[in-house]
Amino acid sequence: MTTNSAPSIIWDFGTAYELFISLHVLLGPDYFGIRPSYAASVRARIPAAERKLLEDIYPLLGVPLKWLHSLPAPKDAISALWALKQIPAAERMVTLYRVDEPCTGFDPEENEKQKVWRDILLRIAREGKWTPADIDFFHALFTKKHGHIKREAVESAFDWWSRPADLGDAFLTAFQSYYQAFFEEEEKRVEPVLRAGLERAQALSAAVSFEELFSELSQGLQVGDEINASNYILVPAFWTTPLVFFEKFDQNTMLLAFGTRPADMSVIPGEIVPDVLVRSLKALADPTRLKIMRYLTSENLTPSEIARRLQIRPPTVTHHLKELRLAGLVEFSLMHEENRYTARKQALHAVYEYLNAFLEGEQIKEMA
Repeated sequence: MTTNSAPSIIWDFGTAYELFISLHVLLGPDYFGIRPSYAASVRARIPAAERKLLEDIYPLLGVPLKWLHSLPAPKDAISALWALKQIPAAERMVTLYRVDEPCTGFDPEENEKQKVWRDILLRIAREGKWTPADIDFFHALFTKKHGHIKREAVESAFDWWSRPADLGDAFLTAFQSYYQAFFEEEEKRVEPVLRAGLERAQALSAAVSFEELFSELSQGLQVGDEINASNYILVPAFWTTPLVFFEKFDQNTMLLAFGTRPADMSVIPGEIVPDVLVRSLKALADPTRLKIMRYLTSENLTPSEIARRLQIRPPTVTHHLKELRLAGLVEFSLMHEENRYTARKQALHAVYEYLNAFLEGEQIKEMA
């Protein structure tokens, strides 16, 4: 933290967040450690045309956290869909993703980058066409942010974006279909879990420092330059666990959606083997990852430093660190330079307890 005093906390709640977050996870299950076959089976419930639109558009746009935060209570899925319907179709996507708002949440250089891509999207929506240069810019931007993305995917997204009224209508219809096909029932399952997670987080905030609270809620993420703020909006989420979503609203305000899925619960309804146990055992069942954990148990290292010690390529180390992060076994700091990692020793100790409790048919207890 670079501030002298503890930041202020605003607590927010609503299953509307989970409506958008769950679909984002289902469209990119590998990144979030979700079984791809299960994600595909859920997506298959959505009619083909609507499913194709969501697969083309939504992964590139992401979760509209700022719009969701602006919704009035109760912020459930139905009220979010109703609010989305009230926006004129031609203005729906620009409003949902705040494309027409000024960029104030970053340093001047980053603000300028944000302004460029927003101006491009506004021009495409206004003129109804895009240029090869637009594709080049966004393809490079998305590839840097999300990894390799096919150029054809960006072109398909821009074809939709150049027809704002058609896109606005189709996007609303697609989300309504997703709600009816899956989330209407899923909302009933996750709502009490989200409320319990919020209550636990609020109780914890009264007992520990903000840095400790942040690390616990994010399951190992340390506050660094990229997510430093004086005001934090904290929102419980289910599907992202143990990862977090965060977005900077302005120079002083950051929203963070933290995972609340309990250790004894799977993201897949009816699955008796908890996700945390599967991820932990999978992450540790690899010689390279065990070597990495041995180093990180006693030192704080960057991926490059680990790569040099193991004499393997840095991208390979990054892959292994991602698996360890999904299992909640490492913590790291987000910095403008290379991230630094260390082992979460309490999580390592908990793995044995989780396994023993599961085999004995006992309830898995959350880490203290």
